[in-house]
Amino acid sequence: MPKKEDLPLTSGPAGGWGSLRSIVRITRESHPSLGTLDTLRRQNKPRGFMCSSCAWPKPANYKPFEFCENGAKATLWENTNDRCTPEFWEDHTVSDLLAWTDHELECTGRLTAPMKYDPATDRYVAIDWDTAFAEIGAALQPLPREDVVFYSSGHAGLEASYLWALMARAYGNNNLPQSSNMCHETTSVGLKKVIGSSVGTVIWEDLDKTDCYFFFGQNPGTNSPRFLHPLKEAKERGAKIVTFNPVREQGLISFVDPQNPKAMLTGEEITISDQYHQLKGGTDIAAILGLCKAVIEADDAAQAEGRKAVIDWPFIEKHTHDFDRFIQFARDTSWDAVTTECGLTEQALRDAAQVYMEAERVIGVYGMGLTQQSHGAWNIGMLVNLLLLRGNIGRPGAGCCPVRGHSNVQGQRTVGIAEKAKLIPMDKLRELFDFEPPQKDGTHVVDAAQGVIDGRIKATLCLGGNLMRALPDTERLERSWRDQELTVMISTKLNRSHLYPGKAAYILPCLARSEIDEQATGNQTITIEDSFSMIHGSIGHRAPASPDLKSELAITAAIAKAATAPNPKLRWDEWTGDYGLVRNLIEATYPDDFRDYNTRMHRPGGFWRGNPAHDRVWKTESGRAEFTVPGKLNALDFEDAPGRYRLLTMRSNDQFNTTIYGYSDRFRGIEGTRDVLLMNAEDMADAGLSHGDTVALESDAGDGVARRLGGLSVIEFKLPRGTVGSYYPECNVLVQMGHGDELSKTPASKAVPVRIVKG
Repeated sequence: MPKKEDLPLTSGPAGGWGSLRSIVRITRESHPSLGTLDTLRRQNKPRGFMCSSCAWPKPANYKPFEFCENGAKATLWENTNDRCTPEFWEDHTVSDLLAWTDHELECTGRLTAPMKYDPATDRYVAIDWDTAFAEIGAALQPLPREDVVFYSSGHAGLEASYLWALMARAYGNNNLPQSSNMCHETTSVGLKKVIGSSVGTVIWEDLDKTDCYFFFGQNPGTNSPRFLHPLKEAKERGAKIVTFNPVREQGLISFVDPQNPKAMLTGEEITISDQYHQLKGGTDIAAILGLCKAVIEADDAAQAEGRKAVIDWPFIEKHTHDFDRFIQFARDTSWDAVTTECGLTEQALRDAAQVYMEAERVIGVYGMGLTQQSHGAWNIGMLVNLLLLRGNIGRPGAGCCPVRGHSNVQGQRTVGIAEKAKLIPMDKLRELFDFEPPQKDGTHVVDAAQGVIDGRIKATLCLGGNLMRALPDTERLERSWRDQELTVMISTKLNRSHLYPGKAAYILPCLARSEIDEQATGNQTITIEDSFSMIHGSIGHRAPASPDLKSELAITAAIAKAATAPNPKLRWDEWTGDYGLVRNLIEATYPDDFRDYNTRMHRPGGFWRGNPAHDRVWKTESGRAEFTVPGKLNALDFEDAPGRYRLLTMRSNDQFNTTIYGYSDRFRGIEGTRDVLLMNAEDMADAGLSHGDTVALESDAGDGVARRLGGLSVIEFKLPRGTVGSYYPECNVLVQMGHGDELSKTPASKAVPVRIVKG
């Protein structure tokens, strides 16, 4: 627990020696094998392997070290010399391990052999692969098809993901929830509705041409550090950056380039944000509306005085729909309503709008601060409204840029991992594989989790991830997860989800991306899609952590072969032997996106699968980009009340999603613990709390379910009044299942209603 006087108002810059020290510390703790430096040298480069951390693009003109602190940590963590062998279980029961932390579980090392849970001894025991596949298939075959879920995290390559989706449909359902259900599904739904594209519109070249970034609810310093290099280059050529975030994130304040020797020697920092606006949690709608009001008023004044218009009227008239309704809404909403809602002054919003109006080309960047809200789709609609006002979608140097959190999470959706049947070319599957694909929509991950709680879901198969830890309502899930007939997890390391085995439970260990994937036709290439819709080849060069590991594709194909009806066109063994055959299938299924797939996959910088909205082709109902009017000025589904706070869940500098590398959140000055509650000093005083007090958080969802997280130390932190912060995934215990965006169902983890209880 840090002392109050030791907490800086702002910590040191992102990057720099702090980044290198963090990598060195993880190197010591993870015990990486020899040759890891050579592995890092190949990371994110042509004919190398693609980072398994975030989904930031891989440029064609790469640097000598084309990885960031997060990427280095992910690679070091996976390439540890530590091993979790079957012998580990001779000294540990599953019940014993429930007391271990997430970090301690990961530190056991790489899994080395397939395991099956033995309820008699409460241990996992070794099982051979053929027996495991046969038993899994036998368990799946008699189950009602709608009762089985095929979940995937964002790790697996496009080839394994395509077969995973094909397996589910050949088995008989579209129950294909994915990790994007918990983070950027709001993007897929919200953007699709307003611009006709479910992904962002920018490409790498736009970053070199933009003269302004507007950031909303995204933190590159912790979640996508490689983004800091384009931001630094933008600032050096005179671009402006304006940030809206309830939390002052160091990556958007200052940066020292660790690949610049002069900067490292001198400590030369570059200021990232020209303006930084700490709005109240969940009030981006009001803040963005304020920006739009300022633009509209400036245009009114320009027209009255005969000056050049501020709004891009030719674009509005040719490319947009429902502008009249939106502009009337903006005019009718008072400045007082806007500022009261978001907590920013009118002048602050006008200052930000002035930067927007002076810029010819603007990129709007956002992350889960917009998507993980009860009305996250309204947030996205408002950001698009702002960009449309001056034609900032569909031209060089401008566009909408959602930053995805997990490598290939976007690509998995592209190749068929989706629960909505209308998104899938079922006719192509019917033609290629001679079976009738199911037409009924499958289950979203939140519905699947509720189905486990209710006893409706009988089996969950996970292609990667730590699903139980990532989902809301942790305690309710823990009480129900073991009641399933079957749980299967394809994993590289031990995690908390393994500690809640179903009646039959299997851990199937898989290769890491950096490892050689030797099949019948040699070492295999996989492919991934980044946040900019670029497809990249990835090939491993390291010896596998264990000779008994299989690739994600090989495991998927073997389960499919055991669980689905025989079909001569489902050639699981052939596809396992040559991933190029799977890429041929992907190209045949999605010919517009994957033309000349095998030929282009190793192109430096990747190949672009295209995006109609980037070319101002709007695949919406109106055939135009849609202006939208939100239902209210915030994205919350609850009202403020005495003693009720808006909990913002956050990642530390020392984690990636549910993987906890350690206990150092250097950007916030928090060391040695994750059991903290960050709180505004005035809120602390009103609540009678002091720095270091121990408190608990209790859910204030009002649904009659008790949810509590205790043992938190209060830390004074610069946050807006009424907003408190604590760490994900620990806070998932407080998030109500079903409390999420009304369109996408993405959990509203950035605005959780809570109360603080002393002691």
